[in-house]
Amino acid sequence: MTPSSPFAPDAVERIVFPAADGYALGGYVWHGAGEPKRPRPVAIINAATSVRCRYYARFAYWLHQHGWDVVTFDYRGIGESRHGSLRKLDADWIDWGEHDVEGALRYVTERFPGQPIDVIGHSAGGFVVGLAASARQIQRIFTVGAQYAYWRDYSPQVRKAMFLRWHVAMPLLAWMLGYVPAKRLGWMEDTPKGVALDWGRMGPRFEHTVRRGRGRGLGPGRDTAQRNSAAEELASRFRQVTAPILAVGIDDDPFGTEPALDRLLDYYTRSERHHLRLAPAAINVPEIGHFAFFHEGFRDTLWPLALGWLRTGEASDTLLGTLKRRPADSGSIPHASP
Repeated sequence: MTPSSPFAPDAVERIVFPAADGYALGGYVWHGAGEPKRPRPVAIINAATSVRCRYYARFAYWLHQHGWDVVTFDYRGIGESRHGSLRKLDADWIDWGEHDVEGALRYVTERFPGQPIDVIGHSAGGFVVGLAASARQIQRIFTVGAQYAYWRDYSPQVRKAMFLRWHVAMPLLAWMLGYVPAKRLGWMEDTPKGVALDWGRMGPRFEHTVRRGRGRGLGPGRDTAQRNSAAEELASRFRQVTAPILAVGIDDDPFGTEPALDRLLDYYTRSERHHLRLAPAAINVPEIGHFAFFHEGFRDTLWPLALGWLRTGEASDTLLGTLKRRPADSGSIPHASP
């Protein structure tokens, strides 16, 4: 490897740490040598659904070079956190948030005591962070295309094709095979059944859709009052998050449309929320889409958006796009169980 590689031995450390329920998670950490004069911020990168954390390595290394300690990790069943057959893995989006993201936050708190914690969330990575009990400790949040895949929010031009793939074919494969062999299909990494079913049946309110038949009062055997109580408990977790959020949406992202990002931001009522819409033409490229923000080719054009926000907490609409600001609610923060 060349010294510029984010996986050069002197640049990165392979890590294993427990999720909140003890499941072993794998990932990487880029950390500074010696004692800084003041607490160095540490950033956690939450991946998109079934995207390996290695995908974000160059962005993580770049952020580290600009003064952050950086942790990337894979959710259970994905990449460094896959242990054996997915057919035996009982995991869904809620597990990825309340156990895996929570485990990453606890790991960072223990390994880097006293350092401010920032989170970068890509796609569902900006959703699951709201399910972690320790998310109240986060200083700032930066998201790209963050939403939870309600099909009516998809871009109208491709909505039908996306519905057939993600809400018909994917859950059907999950039921037939016990998981989704997405890698062989060229879609993404192989995906646990629970995650695929959460995605496939997603409605306008995530808490009324996930975990059907998996406890927490959401199963068909529960009465209406129990189901509503369990759903409200899930939604209430987002109200623990007080970190300001800059949510970046790309105009040619079929997942991260304006309604999709706003739908998720509606849950973060205790956060000051900034929704920045960017068009590829603003940086003289034909397309960016849902994934390319983290490609190294955007190091000088898009990556500074994240750096500026994490450094200052200030967002600007004067250069690349249009910005909507929504203030935080002033009500008390409810308790949510870990």
